[in-house]
This record gives sequence, C-alpha cells and structure tokens, in this order.
Amino acid sequence: MAYKRILTIQDISCVGQCSMTVAMPILSACGHETCILPTAVLSTHTGGFGKPVVQHLSVDGMWRHWKNQGINFDAILVGYLGSVAAVEMVSQILDEMLSPGGISIVDPAMADHGKLYSGFDENYAKAMQTLCEKADIMIPNITEAAMMAGMPYRADLDEAYVRELLSKLGGREVVLTGVGFAPDQTGAALRQKGEILFFHHPKIEKSYHGTGDMFAACMTGALMQETSLPEAIEIASEFTLRAIQATAEAPAHWYGVKFETVLPWLVSRLFS
Repeated sequence: MAYKRILTIQDISCVGQCSMTVAMPILSACGHETCILPTAVLSTHTGGFGKPVVQHLSVDGMWRHWKNQGINFDAILVGYLGSVAAVEMVSQILDEMLSPGGISIVDPAMADHGKLYSGFDENYAKAMQTLCEKADIMIPNITEAAMMAGMPYRADLDEAYVRELLSKLGGREVVLTGVGFAPDQTGAALRQKGEILFFHHPKIEKSYHGTGDMFAACMTGALMQETSLPEAIEIASEFTLRAIQATAEAPAHWYGVKFETVLPWLVSRLFS
C-alpha cells in the first residue's frame, strides 16, 4: 500500500457534496494524506439552493509558508478556481511544490453543456487552458475540451469527433469525461502516449452535481496507489456509477450523490 501526500486546490461548498467536501474523504479513503488549499468558501453549491453566500479567500501566503517549511506534495489535484489570479497562483504552485516525480492533475471546471459557467469569460478560459496544458494529466469534459481545442461543441458524439478532439488538445495526457456513443452509454476516453483508449459504462438519466469532482478525486487516489492510469479510470468510473445508482431512487437527495455509501467498495477494490 502506497501512502502519498496529496494537495487538492479548489473551493469548499459547505453543503452540496461537491468540490473539496467530496475530494477530501475520497482521497483519504484511497489511503493518502490529504492536504487542502481552499480558494473560496460557499454556503452551498450554485445548483438549486438559490444564490449562495460566497467568501473568496486570499491563500497566497499559505503555500509560501509551506515552501518555507520544506513541505511538498506527491500529487496536486486542481479543481474549481474561479479567477485568473487563482489560476496564475496555482501555476506557480505546480512549479514549486511538487516532489520530484510528483504528478499534477487539473480538472478545468469551467464549462458544461456547450457554454462557460456564469462569471467566467474568454480570459479565464485561456488562463485555464494554459494551466491544463502544463499539467501531467488534464480531465476536461466535452465542452471544456472543445473550447480548448478550438472545435465546435457537439452533444451527439461519435468516435471520429472524440479522436479529433483529443488530437487537437495540448498537454501530456488527457482524460476526457462524458464520452458515450449511444443514448444509454457514457464514460471516458484517454489519450496517453499517442494512443486513445475508451471506457464505457451504462448511463443513468438523472444527473447530479459533484460527479466530476468524485471522478477526479477517485482517479487521483487510485493512481497514487500505483495503479496504471487506465486502471485508475476504470476504478473511478465504477465508483461514480455505483454512487449515482445509490442515489437515483432518493428524490429528496437531488443536490448531490451519496458517494459515502460506496466508500467501502472503493477501499475493498483498492486494498483487497
């Protein structure tokens, strides 16, 4: 069993099962020391609770304190950041805080369904693209990948479109999420060392906030247990599917996914 120190940089949505409140327990369940650098604190996530209370945080001094203490990280997982200044800060953190051989993983978390999230503009998208291309692994969805590749967004996917999308993205390795070629299918595609692999599983019609954050955290945690990247994707996909299935029959739980109920499966999958 590997025991790594992982830093996750993203917001904290205090209620809603997404971002930091999802990443911390999943990375910990994967057997790793989990450190955090929160970019903002929100009372809830932005999907259905009305306008949340948001407190943006100035954290530049925090990571510089770590640097002064000789603290570094085996992996850095980056999620929602929210400003160009935060993106630029994270770029510097990737340069200075990774251990030798450490891995940087960036989920751009800026767009979906063919458009940028509210409050983001082209300048933010360009800054995030630069950060993604700097990372060892980027995890965009279809919308984010199309923006970064300079291609039109398509909701109806086929293999030729996805392959072209992956070929036009910069960066080292790309894990593209939301890839399905039939109405009842979804999954991911991996571009690694010039090859493209596809991972498919059944699609559940209900959608939930936080599933992308779950996938990214689980993939990172599994990868740092010295699995291959394809195996880490398979584990993260199965974990996310099981969590959605555990939530689908609970209409009162519309705001997030009951991923906690699937953590025992994840631990068993990684350590049995």
